[in-house]
Amino acid sequence: MAQAGAWNPPKGQGQAIIKYEEQRGDTGFDPSGEEVPLPAQRRDAALGLFAEYGVGDALAIRLKADWQDGEDAFVDYQGRGPVEIGASWQVWRDDGGAVSVYGGYAWAGEGRNAGYAAPGVGEHDWEARVSAARSLGEMGGRWGMDQSFVELQVARRLRDDLPNETRIDATVGARFDARWLILGQAFAGAADGGARWLSLEGSLVRDFGDWSLQAGWRQTVAGREAAVVHGPVVAIWRRF
Repeated sequence: MAQAGAWNPPKGQGQAIIKYEEQRGDTGFDPSGEEVPLPAQRRDAALGLFAEYGVGDALAIRLKADWQDGEDAFVDYQGRGPVEIGASWQVWRDDGGAVSVYGGYAWAGEGRNAGYAAPGVGEHDWEARVSAARSLGEMGGRWGMDQSFVELQVARRLRDDLPNETRIDATVGARFDARWLILGQAFAGAADGGARWLSLEGSLVRDFGDWSLQAGWRQTVAGREAAVVHGPVVAIWRRF
């Protein structure tokens, strides 16, 4: 079965992903959702780490962190982004699906702690997330896909010095042979009383034993009070 966030890693196993992404844009969505020019090009680059490890039959711990560099019409910045640590509990699982709940704490950094905010704004965040995933099984096989799945995640993020947020992320993934995985993802969110965003990302992952290489592209497609950015995403995965 292809793995997604709703499936916790088995006890004693885990994975680490190092990802680089660079997003650029010359326009943004105004408060009414119309796309308008920015005063200058915006660039945001980040080198990030995501790691998870199964510490029990149903419990996994997760770590997220990144280092950021970027600029826009008003600021040129470089520094640590938010560092988040949390735990995921597998509340249900069978041969074809899974549901998990996650709770995490994030400590803000000098970089952008929210995509719509200035660098360095923000203090402490708490997040609660529910993830549900299902293997497509025989349906995926009829479409020529092996180990295919769909996943939906819904989260609420409580912030200090920034608006609270609701987030919805969706993923469709499938293997076309033992070594190739294709992923389609949507990342949506809404800050209370303010910014809205929807980004789409498509990528390919190539396995090399316990290692994998990912390459893809992300694009903002809708929103308000948010920059319209796009750019490449590359990552190295290591399972252990």
